[in-house]
Amino acid sequence: MLATSFQARRRLAVSIRASLIGALLVTGAAHAADASAPDDQNKHTDNVTTLSGMQVAANVVAPTAAYAGGQVAQGGRFGVLGNQDMMNVPFSMTSYTDTLIRNQQARSLGDVVSNDPSVRTGFGYGNFSQTFVIRGFQVASDDIGFDGLYGLLPRQLLAPELVNRVEVFKGASAFLNGISPGGTAVGGNINIAPKRAEAEPITRIGMDWGSDSQIGESVDIGRRFGAGKEFGIRVNAVHREGGDAIDGEKRRVTALGVAFDFQGENLRITTDLGYQKQDITGGRAVVYNGGLTYVPRAPSAKTNYAQPWSNSSLEDTFGVVRAEYDFTDWLTGYVAAGVHHGNEYGDYVSPTLLNGSGSATETRFTVPYIADTATGEAGLNAKFDGDVSQRVNVSFSALNFRKKAAYAGSLTPIQTNIYSPTYVPVPAFDYDIGPIADPGITGRTILRSVAVSDTLGFMDDRLQVTLGARRQKLEVLGYDYGTEVKNSEYSQFANSPIVGVNFRLADQWSIYANHIEALTQGGQAPDTYGSLPVTNAGQVFAPYKSKQNEVGVKWDAGEFGSTLSLFQIKQPNAYVDPSTITYVVNGEQRNRGVEWSFFGEPVKGLRLLGGANYIQPEQTDTQDGVNEGKDSIGTPRFQANLGAEWDIPNTPDISLSARAVRTGKQYLDAANSLRLPAWTTYDVGARTTAHLEGVPVTFRLTVRNVANKGYWASANGGYLSQGTPRTFMVSASFDL
Repeated sequence: MLATSFQARRRLAVSIRASLIGALLVTGAAHAADASAPDDQNKHTDNVTTLSGMQVAANVVAPTAAYAGGQVAQGGRFGVLGNQDMMNVPFSMTSYTDTLIRNQQARSLGDVVSNDPSVRTGFGYGNFSQTFVIRGFQVASDDIGFDGLYGLLPRQLLAPELVNRVEVFKGASAFLNGISPGGTAVGGNINIAPKRAEAEPITRIGMDWGSDSQIGESVDIGRRFGAGKEFGIRVNAVHREGGDAIDGEKRRVTALGVAFDFQGENLRITTDLGYQKQDITGGRAVVYNGGLTYVPRAPSAKTNYAQPWSNSSLEDTFGVVRAEYDFTDWLTGYVAAGVHHGNEYGDYVSPTLLNGSGSATETRFTVPYIADTATGEAGLNAKFDGDVSQRVNVSFSALNFRKKAAYAGSLTPIQTNIYSPTYVPVPAFDYDIGPIADPGITGRTILRSVAVSDTLGFMDDRLQVTLGARRQKLEVLGYDYGTEVKNSEYSQFANSPIVGVNFRLADQWSIYANHIEALTQGGQAPDTYGSLPVTNAGQVFAPYKSKQNEVGVKWDAGEFGSTLSLFQIKQPNAYVDPSTITYVVNGEQRNRGVEWSFFGEPVKGLRLLGGANYIQPEQTDTQDGVNEGKDSIGTPRFQANLGAEWDIPNTPDISLSARAVRTGKQYLDAANSLRLPAWTTYDVGARTTAHLEGVPVTFRLTVRNVANKGYWASANGGYLSQGTPRTFMVSASFDL
């Protein structure tokens, strides 16, 4: 069965490669016949549609224009408030562009968001998914949005070749985006803007190599048609496979994205479709603590303590359709619908440390996972001009998610060592719950919400006040493995308010403040506490509200910009009060911080991107006061980034780049007895563009973790994720 599946995947990869070649031949011929095609393909970067006016509440229009230097955008999608310029909203966001993704040769979303001083990346619990920490709170890869909707993207990994923008929103967002289906996104979230046809035609073919033997090819084709260029199509495809910089780890990805759009006078429609297949063999896993009183040093950067037979196969199909119609010049309606089907099969093994010398045990754990999501939204935007302008939004959203899962594994532990791993044959299953050959339904999540907001503009819209609320219903059902008998049901309502103020002091300056909340599923009281019955056993609590207050200042000098913000986020925690044996919501994690970012091209030919972030991730009102005032797990107090690109003067288009990433100490346990040391990594790169027979060709070289530093990158989740070793990447892209 596995051999048949492997052959099917190989045939799929070959078919996509053949399709790429055919598409290139067709578009190449079309390009040759198109005398109006521009010679300078460096213009083919991101959409450069400029949003006019002080505020735009639109969901289908092109993203905001790229900022000076092309690495970030002027704004992004702020949930139900639509695509807006960053200077006109009372929130903080950084939107990373396709230009940055290509120039840095990103292979994952983690590679992109690692440019942000407020974000750090780890791995999922026992699998290979990426998790992100924003303002000290986790964002699971399950909770990343796609064109403004949750639940549509692959659950673990996403090929950046399908991405036009990676929009990192800093702060709580339950009103803007609704509650996330995975229950994370307390300190921020991530939205993916898909690639669509641009004003100029694109025909770009790429080839790349990465250490140790990753070889890939990609194609990006975009065209607009019609008398007024109202129809557009964009096709992106990539296939890459081979060993990577970690010993024995092999990865393969095949992905295809197709986007259609229609831009009429009053009607705008977009359709974005995607397919992705990722396979990981011998993937290096996370490391668990088996009771150590200190954190041992990290193994060498390339060491792989996973078993060679461990693997994960991830296959996803997804799509979303959006439409927007201008009923009048002051009233616009919009509707969107999306679906996703994911099929995973993972054979995982993760070491549990036994002592400081690296001795550990591993057991086989196998999980098939099938996910189906249907989601959508609809709404109306109205704008009223006058002495006090108004931008009113009314929207409805819904999401239905169903998962099927099973699990199997071995019980006899494998004896190994993370510094000198022991490899064994695949052990037989000692248990099979589900069973894995036919996983049944284990969970359903149903979300519904209605949102209303009004942005009032005073003093010719220099002062804007946003008021709003979202009424949300969260329903979560759990089922026993195998029998599909319902074992739990959670159904609660919650309100999510917003108050935001943005004031343009001058053309270059704005100050802002907001109060906004995040929602996560409330707990349910357990039956017992030790040997004692809990007084409110079975009580279901309303969704926990994490409340954020934030103030900040933004500066935009045209070529260089910066944002400085102060924030506080309080997340409730629940526990059994030992004095009353009652389950109560009394605990709290309180993150207070200051956040600074900068971006742009202050001097012609010099591009800067970076910032710093300082957080006090304090535990308050803890059970029995045991951990009172201590740092929360996996939250560094200090993070900083500095990235620079320099175009060497008087050379034939040669650019050099460098980046430093600094992360402070963090703790593996709530008692703060297990500390991970601070770490710093350095990346370098070079890029040049030449013309081969009139065709622009861009050559890129990137070296990540130049010093090949072995370090624990993250303790988020209460386990250890190791950082990536030194990795060489080279590529060539042809703009036909």
